[in-house]
Order: sequence, then C-alpha cells, then structure tokens
Amino acid sequence: MNRFEEIKNLVMGLEGDFDKFYSKGNQAAGTRVRKGMQDLKTLAQDIRKEVQDKKNAG
Repeated sequence: MNRFEEIKNLVMGLEGDFDKFYSKGNQAAGTRVRKGMQDLKTLAQDIRKEVQDKKNAG
C-alpha cells in the first residue's frame, strides 16, 4: 500500500499547479505539471514491474 500512497500524494501535490496552469495560464505551473506527470509515469512503470515480478515468482 505504500506505493499507492506515493501515487496519491504525487497527484494531490499537483492539484494546485493544475489549477494555476489551466485557470490562470501560469506557464511555470505547466512545467511543474509536466514534470509531475513524468514522475507519475515512472512510478507507475516501477509498480507494474514490481507486480509482474511478484506474480511470476509465485
């Protein structure tokens, strides 16, 4: 469950930047959103690999 908490915290941490970018057009917030989404993608891939390894281990 620790990994799930990491994902939730990452997404919730980006909430303010999403609002700043989409509502106010803040370009720096858009950069932070893009970086956060890349981090989310990396974390999701790591979790997928971990789950696959556990599944294959038996």
